[in-house]
Amino acid sequence: MRKRADFTVPTLDEIKRWPASVDVPTGGTAFGISRAYSYELVKRNEFPARLIQAGGVTRVITADILAKLGGGADVAA
Repeated sequence: MRKRADFTVPTLDEIKRWPASVDVPTGGTAFGISRAYSYELVKRNEFPARLIQAGGVTRVITADILAKLGGGADVAA
């Protein structure tokens, strides 16, 4: 992991071990985005990865994060 001033940015290998979907703040860290800005992007419908709504909760699709970051070809099953 790489450390930023306010949070840690995960590596591609770490993201590949994430579950199929993650919460918005976790998804944002993959792009180096803070929690507050991640939620702002969700609100503006501009988050850089695909989102789903499940029971009033917004989740970020991990496979889409990997695809956007160039690490989607060898995702562990």
